[in-house]
Amino acid sequence: MTRNLSVRSRITAAVAVLTGASLLVVGVTLWFVETERIERTSTQAVLQEVAEFRTFTGSTDATTRPAPTSADDAVRDFLARNSPDAREMLWIFPSTGTPQYAGEPDRRLQRSPQFVDLVGTLRSDGGLEVLRVDGNDYVVAVQPISDGATTAAFVVSHDLTAARADLRELLVTYGLLAALSLLAITAVASWSAGRLLSPLHRLRATAQGITGGDLQGRLVVTGQDDIAELQRTFNDMLDRVEAAFGAQRQLLDDAGHELRTPLTILRGHLEVLDAADPGDVDATRTLLLDEIDRMSRLVEDLMMLAKSRRPDFVSPRPTEVEPLTRGILDRATGLGDRDWVLDAAAPLTTELDGQRIVQAMVQLAGNAVRHTAPGEVVAVGSRVHQGRLELWVRDTGTGVDPAVRDHLFDRFVRGVDDDTGFGLGLSIVRAIAVAHGGDVVLDDEVPGGGATFRLRLPVVRVDPEPEDLS
Repeated sequence: MTRNLSVRSRITAAVAVLTGASLLVVGVTLWFVETERIERTSTQAVLQEVAEFRTFTGSTDATTRPAPTSADDAVRDFLARNSPDAREMLWIFPSTGTPQYAGEPDRRLQRSPQFVDLVGTLRSDGGLEVLRVDGNDYVVAVQPISDGATTAAFVVSHDLTAARADLRELLVTYGLLAALSLLAITAVASWSAGRLLSPLHRLRATAQGITGGDLQGRLVVTGQDDIAELQRTFNDMLDRVEAAFGAQRQLLDDAGHELRTPLTILRGHLEVLDAADPGDVDATRTLLLDEIDRMSRLVEDLMMLAKSRRPDFVSPRPTEVEPLTRGILDRATGLGDRDWVLDAAAPLTTELDGQRIVQAMVQLAGNAVRHTAPGEVVAVGSRVHQGRLELWVRDTGTGVDPAVRDHLFDRFVRGVDDDTGFGLGLSIVRAIAVAHGGDVVLDDEVPGGGATFRLRLPVVRVDPEPEDLS
């Protein structure tokens, strides 16, 4: 049932229930505590009157020591000298005759045979009892007094129900104030919940806008609390989503542009193909297969870039960098007739994906071959520099076209004199470096020309295996 309510309604209801329960517990506790206090106070007041009577008669035990006058006169004299408290009546039950009292009259008690019976029961030994008369509770204390010949009774009665009436009025007032407080607290809770949840409402509206295709909306972040942090995280997510969509659109646009040329070539040659001429058919077949191979390479490169964002794109494991560097050089020598050189090889073991690193370095080596002439130097090396592992490919060729230097690692970027490939090789190299937590850079131009591409990766040192001493 509560799941159909809004979060604001559930928060308000929870605050109202907890507040109401707390106020109820306070009221019930107040009732029991004050009731106990009233009963205790009433009992103490009655016993105090009995103690004063005993003191007045000059005996600590008025039942055994006769008063200087008759028992009836002693009680009458005490009643004449004392004024009863509120809700209290002082009685004399003489040895003979009608009971008399001091204080405001209480017709229930005056006409109650239960009261007379209770005094008669306690008349000989005295005592204290709680008596109920017509729904009213009374604390009744009986103190007998004897002069040797006659016995009278001094009786104190205290109206408990009247004393509790003040408590009931107090609780009624408390109940009204508690109800008003509950309404006020509920209203404030509803307002506060609405204010606290308003950023979430804006977040929902923004998310709905994204569902509709609007990626431009951003949340206005105010404050430093958890919801503000959630808003910042959401805005960061939108930035990444927008960048991803932008990259995807750019990728599709670039891929469509690159595929359009070979498809146009295929279509043009098929339209002019002379099926009756075996030579024309064979030449067209060779050209079409070459174009299909180019499109296949393009698709494979695009798939490689798409996979680079997956967490399993690289599988790091402990790898020895020195043999890895030499292996890269051995593979690169088959790319062309160049003066292949090993600059350096770092004696280091670190966590990386050796196959992906080889793929990136061979790509850089192939790029160097395309921009050098036979016999020119192409060098491979590795080292640890400023806490990072660097692997590089260096050549003495024509260098990098200044027109594309700033966008060299973007997709489909080629130099003006580069008519081979699709411009995806360096993008793949950067994707591999980024997947390792590093980057790839082109060194500044050096005298003599050429270019040096450098992979810079974090060093994750591998602890040596403990020796087996068994």
